[in-house]
Amino acid sequence: MIPNEAKKRLIQIVGAENYDDTKAGRLVYSYDATPQFQSLPDAVVAPRNTQEVAEIAKICNEYRIPIVPRGSGTNLCAGTCPVEGGIVLLFKHMNRILEIDEENLTATVQPGVITLDLMRAVEEKGLFYPPDPGSMKISTIGGNISENSGGLRGLKYGVTRDYVLGLEVVLANGDVIRTGGKLAKDVAGYDLTRLLVGAEGTLGIVTEATLKLIPMPETKQTMLALYQDLEAAARSVSKIIANQIIPATLEFLDQPTLEVVEDYARIGLPTDVKAVLLIEQDGPKEVVERDMKKMADICRSEQAVSVELARSEEEAEALRTARRAALSALARLKPTTILEDATVPRSEIAKMVKAINEIAAKYQLKICTFGHAGDGNLHPTCPTDARNREEMERVEKAFEEIFAKAIELGGTITGEHGVGAMKAPYLEWKLGPAGIAAMKAIKQALDPNNIMNPGKVFAKSTRKRVVVTR
Repeated sequence: MIPNEAKKRLIQIVGAENYDDTKAGRLVYSYDATPQFQSLPDAVVAPRNTQEVAEIAKICNEYRIPIVPRGSGTNLCAGTCPVEGGIVLLFKHMNRILEIDEENLTATVQPGVITLDLMRAVEEKGLFYPPDPGSMKISTIGGNISENSGGLRGLKYGVTRDYVLGLEVVLANGDVIRTGGKLAKDVAGYDLTRLLVGAEGTLGIVTEATLKLIPMPETKQTMLALYQDLEAAARSVSKIIANQIIPATLEFLDQPTLEVVEDYARIGLPTDVKAVLLIEQDGPKEVVERDMKKMADICRSEQAVSVELARSEEEAEALRTARRAALSALARLKPTTILEDATVPRSEIAKMVKAINEIAAKYQLKICTFGHAGDGNLHPTCPTDARNREEMERVEKAFEEIFAKAIELGGTITGEHGVGAMKAPYLEWKLGPAGIAAMKAIKQALDPNNIMNPGKVFAKSTRKRVVVTR
């Protein structure tokens, strides 16, 4: 519960219209896109500027009230589920693109800006913001920064961290700091910008970001390669990269995913093959044509049964849209959809795909696999039903084995979804006790009262999904 005095002071800062502690208002923000995690906050607060965020942080630090910064809640790691109560901080008022600087190729934005809105705004000026998470139509830049979101273009262009040049951040004690800026080079002190990107709101609250833009690619081509052998498709991915070709997009979908996506999108995707690779290249016309020919030859040499270029941009966009719709399509199968993002070195993709299928068979589960094969980031997805406790136990065990296999192959438990509450119990598998201790030391230094998104990243116990009400 928030003490009455603290509540009065918070309302004085943001106004009564931006403070909501009704049961209905709290329920709306008690969960995010992660299945089976729910916990009511004590209040929902919507600041209008950085100064208000700073004043809120000071009060919360004084009264030891948890703060959970939230974008659109599209994350898949329970990163914005308020598992220890406190206040959910909304940025619906802080949603402006403050500047698009064409001389320095930067955009300065507030955290509530929708990702796709930013992309479209810069494209109108012939510029390009590459990070394209699957939720880009509704996700916010602040949320992308908190989770260090990736996307289909991550192979060639990198992830959100690669485009954050500077931040304005409110710390737990209410101090406001600025990191980085419109600079191509800056080695003055610790790189706090990169530390804060992907910190999931556990170290501070992002209130402004300066983002890098690049020129729009001249041209783009899209290709679909079909396979009757999963491992042949995975080998093609490794061989393309080994031939020093870095495509803009190199996506993998297995047959179960294809069937579901085609039933959902109805664009004529083949469902009689074991796997497809969706491949795109962009850049100068002659480079794109050369690379596409080389990649087509590689796919054919690895037993692709068909390799075809999209005949128009409309057809290419339909393929991209269908791939982005994979999670939505799979979510129609059963009441609960568990989607993970085990990631391995690209050279180990074939082994990882094979292991996922073997683990699914072992636990008698349907696991559909798709993902960003070019950067080793796979999304094994299990349609299930949370009401079936016996099946859910098998699902949990299966994903534990999938994470263990990814680490065994030199990979990680998450490539882009984040740790949050969901994967916290597994983080030590990846980092070891010394790595966890180093991270906790940073957390303690910046947030000694543990008010910044508590209950995330660092595990308290073995993994379990929680439903908490107050």
